[in-house]
Amino acid sequence: MLVNIHPMITVIIVNWNGGDLLRKCVGDLLRQTLPAERIWVMDNGSTDGSPEKVAGLPGVTVRMLGDNLGFAAGNNRAFSECDTEFVALLNPDAFPEPDWLEKLLAAARAHSDVAAFGSRQMVEGVEGVVDGLGDVYHLSGLVWRRGHGRSLKSSDLVACEIFSPCAGAALYRREALAVVVGFDEDFFCYVEDMDLGFRLRLAGYRSIYVPDAVVHHVGSAATGGQHSDFSVYHGHRNLVWTYVKNMPGWSFWACLPLHLLMNLATIVVFSLRGKGKLILSAKLDAVAGLPRMWRKRKNIQSHRIVSIFEIWRMLDKRIFRGRHAR
Repeated sequence: MLVNIHPMITVIIVNWNGGDLLRKCVGDLLRQTLPAERIWVMDNGSTDGSPEKVAGLPGVTVRMLGDNLGFAAGNNRAFSECDTEFVALLNPDAFPEPDWLEKLLAAARAHSDVAAFGSRQMVEGVEGVVDGLGDVYHLSGLVWRRGHGRSLKSSDLVACEIFSPCAGAALYRREALAVVVGFDEDFFCYVEDMDLGFRLRLAGYRSIYVPDAVVHHVGSAATGGQHSDFSVYHGHRNLVWTYVKNMPGWSFWACLPLHLLMNLATIVVFSLRGKGKLILSAKLDAVAGLPRMWRKRKNIQSHRIVSIFEIWRMLDKRIFRGRHAR
């Protein structure tokens, strides 16, 4: 157990109708072996009374944002007021084990050159099943959570570099977040954490997976599940924007045919599932936003520090892969 070290961690929970899950999440945070300096619940206009259930708890501050600003904007509001060295993000349906923060901070102290730290996410209520071990970025622009849906293996208990952490349970150096100006609020939610992780990597920062930092995750509890219309629309729109903004230099053009093919295949698959109108809406809105994303791309790429080959090294290049979570 860490001693005599001021944690200097703000935990941010963006809540929207989190119900009793939020109360359990905050309760688990209050029992941490290494307590956060503060816990901020940024409430996006909940109507279920969930923010009131935690408002009076010690060390917890509830910010009522009034409207549903989305995961990205809710976190950015907190970032703008935050002055701690580290910022931990936690979804209201993710329940940390008692030493979660302690393990994340220990990893941060041991790796001063790393900006983002991902947790070992396990499926809540299902013994030994993985929810995610860090996020993977495929050269086609597809995104998934490593290990999602399979049984935990011994190799999963080894720390390693990842492309990006899942922001549902992650620790960031606040200074690094400031450099890349936080989340892109145009994304609203879904894939915004990969976009942030990609921009951090382009700015010269790295991310690692911390296997001892464990949370138990329900997953998309407030948005109707991972395959809801809301999740499908935002996720598949934002996949396009993430690729356009971040894939650097020649790799953008080299992988563009594969990216287009992936999007076409996605349209076919969702159409066969009876969601053709939904997926077309997502992709058409993605195309409509391309001029705005291209302007953002120019700014991001002009400040890129790492080489294209370093990004290429971290891309997943497999033809076949396991199940994903998006």
